[in-house]
Amino acid sequence: MNAPAPLRAVLPEQVDYRTHPDQYHHWTLSVDGPVATLAADFDENAGLRPGYKLKLNSYDLGVDIELNDAIQRIRFEHPAVRTVVITSAKDKVFCSGANIFMLGVSSHAWKVNFCKFTNETRNGLEDSSKHSGLKFLAAVNGACAGGGYELALACDEIILVDDRSSAVSLPEVPLLGVLPGTGGLTRVTDKRKVRHDLADIFCTTNEGVRGQKAKDWRLVDDIAKPAVFAERIQARALKLAELSDRPASAQGVKLTPLARQIHSDSIAYQHVSVEIDRAKRTATWTVKAPTGAQPADVAAIEAAGAAWYPLQMARELEDAILHMRTNELEIGTWLIKTQGDAAAVLAMDATLLAHQDHWLVRETMGLLRRTFSRLDVSSRSLFALIEAGSCFVGSFLELALACDRSYHLALPDDEASAPRIAVGEVNFGAYPMATDQSRLARRFYGDEAHLAAVRAQIGQLLDADAAFALGLVTANPDDIDWADEVRLAIEERVAMNPDALTGMEANLRFNGVETMATRVFGRLTAWQNWIFQRPNAVGDKGALKVYGKGDKAVFDWTRV
Repeated sequence: MNAPAPLRAVLPEQVDYRTHPDQYHHWTLSVDGPVATLAADFDENAGLRPGYKLKLNSYDLGVDIELNDAIQRIRFEHPAVRTVVITSAKDKVFCSGANIFMLGVSSHAWKVNFCKFTNETRNGLEDSSKHSGLKFLAAVNGACAGGGYELALACDEIILVDDRSSAVSLPEVPLLGVLPGTGGLTRVTDKRKVRHDLADIFCTTNEGVRGQKAKDWRLVDDIAKPAVFAERIQARALKLAELSDRPASAQGVKLTPLARQIHSDSIAYQHVSVEIDRAKRTATWTVKAPTGAQPADVAAIEAAGAAWYPLQMARELEDAILHMRTNELEIGTWLIKTQGDAAAVLAMDATLLAHQDHWLVRETMGLLRRTFSRLDVSSRSLFALIEAGSCFVGSFLELALACDRSYHLALPDDEASAPRIAVGEVNFGAYPMATDQSRLARRFYGDEAHLAAVRAQIGQLLDADAAFALGLVTANPDDIDWADEVRLAIEERVAMNPDALTGMEANLRFNGVETMATRVFGRLTAWQNWIFQRPNAVGDKGALKVYGKGDKAVFDWTRV
């Protein structure tokens, strides 16, 4: 028997997305009744990597890891909070955006992952506002540039201090030769509906727009003189809180630290595991079904707290996705498996649906929704392997529906062991994609007849042939062909150009309906990724490389 691989901690060069307010370097969270305040005071000497200082509240990935954690804790630990005020603890500076020197010294892959995570964090603010009643107010009390303004744009409302100097700006194009990387261009038009010619001026002006003009152009919702700014913020935060239905007296759930073991080629949590085959450049994911008696009423769910199965599993799955995306760049194909009792997963879903209006259940379903969405936008090939012992039913079926392909083992001579899948009510809209569609609607292009045929099978355990006939799986090889067919499919996939696969997968996964979120991920991010690799941005005389050095960027004037 082979000895287990050595256990290792997260290496210094690896990123750990787990944190806690006691470990924050950059944010201070305070709660006063229905209003929470997140104050930015970024420690310039606490960057995630060496080589730059986070001056003027400029941020790197570490800042956003803390922001993501803080928002998550507000969701679960402070259910009475209805409005989150995001502001600055520094004088005259709200946030100057992503640290430019960090971008200048970072690899292309690092920049891309950084932008993706910051996009997901900001999209998460809007997701919570839409689905959970948690409202966000940007109290812009100083200069607000680039990614700082993009953070404000993700809030429900923006109030700018009218002190004759504080301005909002998106200076990336004229100053850095790149695009705003976290949805700024899209939110200015799609969300704030800034007239396109005014948006053109705004996005090509270094100094930004301040005061009444910022309000007139719809770049902010309101302005306030310094003497009344704090009072105006408090009043507006309380007014926004009136729009929320989050409970005033509920007891929060402490998000206890995730237990995780990292070996040289594996990651293990209680309910999620990842096995890495470096030679084949694949990772096999296994999500395990709940076991034993599970809470069925809200009192028992609250008592279980962070150990309640769907909440803990979602946190583990999210952490694994983030870890693998950032720290395992060469593992380009993820093989998704499930394991356990299908009936237990269906029972979990029944509990979720029965109590979906309860704040803790709603927030847990929100975390599942956002975590499944992280799979959708991961630049990895995703294959679901539906084998004996699988439980791709209901919520777990979303894992397979998120994949680029799914292979369902047929066992015609052993019906008792044949793996089965099942569609549940949750698959018809409980976990919408960034397109606001269910993955079933995406799969069948919204065809009502096809969706009706699938809906008619809700709760039915479907073998490989039945699932294939309904179009729910890609292939249904029997046990004679299974090993060779799956092996060849994986080998062919890992041999292809990963750049081309990333572009292909994103296009195919997000077919049909377009939303602000898909424009951010599918259009804006794609252009930014291209620009990040161009000499005009990152060449020796590119705008990102010469920033702060006193040199002028040298551009190739050819339009491509």
